[in-house]
Amino acid sequence: MARATANPGAPALRYERWYRTVWRWHFYAGLFTVPFILWLSVTGGIYLFKPQIEGWIDRPYDNLALAGAPVAPSKLVERAEAVVPGSVLHRFVMREGSNDAQRIVVGVGAEETRVYLHPSTGAVLKTVGEEDRLMRVIFRLHGELMAGRWGSTLVELAASWAIVMLLTGLFLWWPRDRAGMGGVLYPRLRRSDRVFWKDLHAVTGVWVSLFAVLLILTGLPWAKNWGDYLALVRETTGQVDGPVDWSRGSDADARERAALDRQSRTALGPHAEHMAAGSVAMDGSRAGELDRVVATASLLGLSAPVEITPPKAGSERWKAQSNAADRPERETVEIDGRTGAVVGRQDFSRHHWIDRLVGYGIAVHEGALFGLANQLLGLLTLVALVTLAISSIVMWWRRRPQGLLGAPPGKGAIRHSAALVAAVIALALLVPLFGLSLGLVTLIERTILRKRLSLRRILGLRSA
Repeated sequence: MARATANPGAPALRYERWYRTVWRWHFYAGLFTVPFILWLSVTGGIYLFKPQIEGWIDRPYDNLALAGAPVAPSKLVERAEAVVPGSVLHRFVMREGSNDAQRIVVGVGAEETRVYLHPSTGAVLKTVGEEDRLMRVIFRLHGELMAGRWGSTLVELAASWAIVMLLTGLFLWWPRDRAGMGGVLYPRLRRSDRVFWKDLHAVTGVWVSLFAVLLILTGLPWAKNWGDYLALVRETTGQVDGPVDWSRGSDADARERAALDRQSRTALGPHAEHMAAGSVAMDGSRAGELDRVVATASLLGLSAPVEITPPKAGSERWKAQSNAADRPERETVEIDGRTGAVVGRQDFSRHHWIDRLVGYGIAVHEGALFGLANQLLGLLTLVALVTLAISSIVMWWRRRPQGLLGAPPGKGAIRHSAALVAAVIALALLVPLFGLSLGLVTLIERTILRKRLSLRRILGLRSA
């Protein structure tokens, strides 16, 4: 170190190496994340408008012509169970409009089917597998690429490295001794075509980075590894108050559905311990309980959609739960099936702070916290991310070194940034999976690639 300091050119050399290091990490983070950014932006943009899309799909089954008094909820459940042999009630979804079709979710183990029935005739209008519904498919495509845990792991890694890409991009492009904000806060449209793409990339990144980082962080609880990590933090810090209120992956969701199926079969069927799984039917007393519970829940003013689930074995406490997209509006009520009286109630404000923080974040991520404006802000952020991705591809293609994969060589010298290093370390601690990948990449670069000069040259790792 003393020898380097004595050399007049050493400080500038260290600054130049730091610039090239940050530039290289920015480039390779982008190279890995660009396909995921494009994919997640498209699927996320579709999912943002889930209420409108599902309303359009279900339009034929709402605003129905009614004739006579509505069929009792327990009778509708019997008909729904008859449609799916061997099934049992999982969730009774209360109608949002008095003339909407009744939705009832029945299941056999972890397999669930949504049955649409005419409320006044009991006729079956439609059946669809819960996991086959369009927005459930989009949800899985977005969160785990329809590849289960491994897909979720890839999405989590891509999301983490996208944050690195945004942080290093801001660091590289932030003005240093530049006159004016052209190319920083607005593009210089009268310059050359090359400057246009450069400014489009830089200006978009400056404006969208904060929103993009928030969008990414609020989506991480759905990732399998980070979701499990967050659940562990809840338990370790004593912040547990029931199960988490967000999906932790298709495998965990399947286990929850199977557990609900066992609970329902035990609670709803007479002498359930002596019965085969395919022969459970709601007994007379439970049928009366369901009718009373639905009548009570309809008067509580819970935010739609409201789902009623059977009690645990030996209990008469049915659960009526709001599953509103705007999670701060969610509320859970326990109702005694024998009397129809409310015996327990918990709204969002009574949840622990971790669950409330995640709930607000997910509501923002899904575009549900402040209505259409939230959806449009989310869509604008996704369009900006797509613009970043496409402009980066164009710039790389035009400036790519001949015969090399690596980033174009950086020009200039900048000081080390403690803030940038601290932000990356904080991200590594916050998202352990990213921390492991960061350590692995650093180890490979410092060991294996150090000895392979031809590969180092291709990847842009040659020393100055």
